[in-house]
Amino acid sequence: MSEPLLTVEKLCVAYPGAGGMNQVVRDVSFRVGREKVGIVGESGSGKSTTGRAILRLLPPQAKVWADELRFESIDILAESERRMRQIRGARISMILQDPKFSLNPLIAVGEQVAEAYRIHRSASRGDARREALAMLEAVHIRDPERVYKLYPHEVSGGMGQRIMIAMMLIPEPALIIADEVTSALDVTVRRQVLAILDELVAARGAGLIFISHDLNLVADFCDRVLVMYAGRIMEELPAKHLDQAQHAYTRALLDSLPRLERPVDELIVPTRDPAWLDGPVACGQRG
Repeated sequence: MSEPLLTVEKLCVAYPGAGGMNQVVRDVSFRVGREKVGIVGESGSGKSTTGRAILRLLPPQAKVWADELRFESIDILAESERRMRQIRGARISMILQDPKFSLNPLIAVGEQVAEAYRIHRSASRGDARREALAMLEAVHIRDPERVYKLYPHEVSGGMGQRIMIAMMLIPEPALIIADEVTSALDVTVRRQVLAILDELVAARGAGLIFISHDLNLVADFCDRVLVMYAGRIMEELPAKHLDQAQHAYTRALLDSLPRLERPVDELIVPTRDPAWLDGPVACGQRG
């Protein structure tokens, strides 16, 4: 891999609890270049927390530390909040799961896309509107002039997700974090949204962190996969070799998936080994 966009070394996140600090992310290390890196695992495994920690979007009570958390030449943990507001969106964007909760219900969707451009490019309203219309067209929205004037409640889930992608990509960030962006969509719309995201990431030479529960989707869409369990990375391997995973947890996740070619009366429920909490990490063949 060429010089990484993002370097994460021994990232930890903890929250205060009745018995002291509870670590929810533990010693997570990985790098992301101009590629698509998937992070998979069960709910509560630390995937989204890791993504938000990179952008310093966790609540104030969260304690975050790392040996290194660097984006390009920027030490993320050392930057001021004012500087982070300049980095978020312009250099690193995050696409969230449900546009219903991410878009402002009182502002037309086109204006929200244009605002993202104006904030980071100091453009005039006219220039921002032209760029927003071009971006809506780039995410394959028909009749962008009409859609520009719609409000979030007037668009479907699939179109809302496309609008979110347009909003996050219009400043042309170098790194995109996509957190469960297809989980609320049906299969056909999901593939369309992924194709658009893939097209735009490739065209702009950006890096992508794709957070998902869907192992099959990540195997088809990403270049590399990180498998998380209980706040740790259990295994890292090329996405095309996901079916050759070595770690027992990854194998358990794969075995629990329904298969058309291997129908069963009852799906396997993964059993968890306490040794996984502190055991060695598997590292599959790279490349």
